[in-house]
Amino acid sequence: MTRIIFLFGKTMTPARQQGKPIATAGAATAVWLVLAWTIGSFAATTERVVTNPQTGLAIDGYDPVSYFIDGIAVAGRPDFELRYRGAVWRFRNSGNLAAFRDHPEDYEPQFGGYDPVGIGRGAPTPGNPIFWLVESRRLYLFHSEQAQTEFRKNIKRLAPLAEAKWADVINVLVQ
Repeated sequence: MTRIIFLFGKTMTPARQQGKPIATAGAATAVWLVLAWTIGSFAATTERVVTNPQTGLAIDGYDPVSYFIDGIAVAGRPDFELRYRGAVWRFRNSGNLAAFRDHPEDYEPQFGGYDPVGIGRGAPTPGNPIFWLVESRRLYLFHSEQAQTEFRKNIKRLAPLAEAKWADVINVLVQ
């Protein structure tokens, strides 16, 4: 029997129920949410994978396999969810879910979904799943269209720079 929990009027699927406990929002949390809304991103910046703290969804619920298979950003469906790296990943169909489950390293975004331009600068900036690029069989997400364009124009310089800085950045993220 599948158990569904309702939270603030929203249905939680079994995969999402396994997430972190919900805490009561205090004044500091409210300030942080307003700041996050102001800069246009609800992605957490203290996680290895960019995760929406309100939903627990990795890369805002977009299907990471669709970037490779369909060549477009496609929102995943609640009935195709998988927990991986502490986040819930959504897929548009069971085939994409199975592909990711079997080989997540082939489909998960580089740098956990953080913008490689920001990573290269030592600043973990959450990527937006609308601004993306698949290059050399790797998915990159960008904070903005400007960052996407900058990376595309300078990929031979910026990709190795981000790779070199990622180890230092990940140490800060997982503390």
